Amino acid sequence: MTETSALDPEDRKIITLARSARARNGVPEGAAVRDETGRTYVAGTVALDSLRLSALRTAVAMAVASGAKSLEAAAVVTEAESASDEDLAAVRDLGGAGTPVLVAAPDGTVRGTVSAG
Repeated sequence: MTETSALDPEDRKIITLARSARARNGVPEGAAVRDETGRTYVAGTVALDSLRLSALRTAVAMAVASGAKSLEAAAVVTEAESASDEDLAAVRDLGGAGTPVLVAAPDGTVRGTVSAG
């Protein structure tokens, strides 16, 4: 586990945004992605009867819908130990195989960083 304070400030920012989305919306996961221009996109889990998306896939979709061409990094705050294969695939589709995905516990402690590839 990594203390959030030991992270790059931009990575710390997306974890903080992801935590905020999770807490504010009372959802199982919060996520944030940073595009190639430094813009961030924040989302929580979507759980409708007709639509189910993880927080990370929702954040990637928001980035795409806003015109992002690539991703620099992604973060997900979750009870799970790692990001799902589907989440990693969404990040990889936009950011490429080397895009780092920070996986953090609800308290913001980083459990690890995996590449989208």
